Amino acid sequence: MSAYAEFDKERLEVDTLLRQGYSITSIQEDLDGARVKFISSDRGKSSQELLLLTADARKHVTTLLFAGIRPVTAMETHI
Repeated sequence: MSAYAEFDKERLEVDTLLRQGYSITSIQEDLDGARVKFISSDRGKSSQELLLLTADARKHVTTLLFAGIRPVTAMETHI
């Protein structure tokens, strides 16, 4: 799979969760990538976690946060 296709797949997963009403609650970065945790305001939905492997997808999530999508709880970042 090309680098762009990998990024596009991860970007689509993030955007889909956000459109479904999920909010980013934490981002944990390590050598494997970034684990982004999402929770839903709908009590019937469980929390979700994505492992973002591409740098562009991690930048996309950060851009969304700075654009005004607020986490529901305090942001946790681990390097």
